Amino acid sequence: MSTPHPLNQAVIAQALHDLHNGQLRRCRSMGFGDKELDALKHPALISVLVNASVPWCSVSVNREVMDRLLNQVRDVQKDIAAVDRMLRLGASTDMVSRFHGFTNQEVALRRDVLGLPKRKGRHPVLDEAQDAVLWKQWKAGVAQRGITLDDDTAMLSLAMDLAETLALPLSVIWAAIRGWIDQGLA
Repeated sequence: MSTPHPLNQAVIAQALHDLHNGQLRRCRSMGFGDKELDALKHPALISVLVNASVPWCSVSVNREVMDRLLNQVRDVQKDIAAVDRMLRLGASTDMVSRFHGFTNQEVALRRDVLGLPKRKGRHPVLDEAQDAVLWKQWKAGVAQRGITLDDDTAMLSLAMDLAETLALPLSVIWAAIRGWIDQGLA
């Protein structure tokens, strides 16, 4: 005796589940017509379909949908990496929330996962020497990258690079940059 084809079993199981939950359209979208749906009302006919060793259905891959789903996974991974980088560089909870939509609790959890110490209060402000160095490097970076002052995403990327280079907290660098832009000094 031959073994039942697993694809047949999976399709019947899905169709019966959909019918049980009133999802007639889903059954029709799988290719079932009125005659086949009527057959699914009879246990003996269901048994014949489930136990058939020859596949009576086929699978087609919607590559466009599959690619979109895979890209979503990559996008999520890139977002998590960006959030992790921001937090390691000293971004504030408000920054992470603004750019990635995380809640305060999610930011705190992410900090715990990364093993970052709990922050107490604000970071100190820049002294004059730090401010001057940051200004010079920021202006050069904006010009070199061709960043417009209203492009927050590109500006954040530059701010993160400056935080790494200057070993200053990202939230302090971001506050300085936003202050310069808001005052029209840029």
